[in-house]
Amino acid sequence: QVQLVESGGGLVQPGGSLRLSCTGFRSGILLVATGWYRQAPGKERELVARLPRSSSANYADSVKGRFTISRDTAKNTMYLQMNSLKPEDTAVYYCTADIIGSDTRTHSYWGQGTQVTVSL
Repeated sequence: QVQLVESGGGLVQPGGSLRLSCTGFRSGILLVATGWYRQAPGKERELVARLPRSSSANYADSVKGRFTISRDTAKNTMYLQMNSLKPEDTAVYYCTADIIGSDTRTHSYWGQGTQVTVSL
């Protein structure tokens, strides 16, 4: 069982930065990809960034050049560095992981979410 936990959310002014963290990746898991999604009030959940195990990250157009996804395998932690934040980045942010289980199937896991609010 994989339990993902996000942290690092909060209130920040426009133009500011935050770094989200996601822990819960055990050593030895067969990781397919990790990612970050977000959901703003009244909107559908959307992909923010995705980092496959062995290829380059991809980003939503709205965050390209401002957000960076990364993974520290030694610390079993994933990050989302968010710079130049805008009010429209306000949302609950979720980390996800696609992992191959003992049944050889890919299973998706989600964290509980962390609130990011960009406002004066």
